[in-house]
Amino acid sequence: MKLIAAHAYSTAASGLNVINLTNEADPRTVALAGVDRVELNFPKFTDGRAFSQAFLLRRRLGFQGEICATGDVLIDQLLQMQRSGFDTAVLRADQDIALAQRQLDRFSGFYQGDAVTSAPLFAASPSSPLAPADTTRLEGANA
Repeated sequence: MKLIAAHAYSTAASGLNVINLTNEADPRTVALAGVDRVELNFPKFTDGRAFSQAFLLRRRLGFQGEICATGDVLIDQLLQMQRSGFDTAVLRADQDIALAQRQLDRFSGFYQGDAVTSAPLFAASPSSPLAPADTTRLEGANA
């Protein structure tokens, strides 16, 4: 996930087709053809509707462009943002970008699937020690 300090963020995207969705907007009703970036706003850190919007955009609508979190974005929200489908986060002005990066670097993977990687960790590779055991013998025994 790309992190941007509030003072370094420009809302004017040169050459990009950007749409800014309010929290009340339903992403399923927005024409996404040709859109390069969708900006989702967190008006306050306790308002999590943008998480649902990002998940809908990424997982159900298959949006491949950039999803950017703006507004009241705090460090402790970043991992969930990343797992919900956000690519970029513009941190609130009082947040330390170095601490934010350390938070993201803390976890290399998750057991559960998410908006970006739908398969759970144990199902990602058949050679994984967490992969389910072969159950074909058991299925045949009940026939």
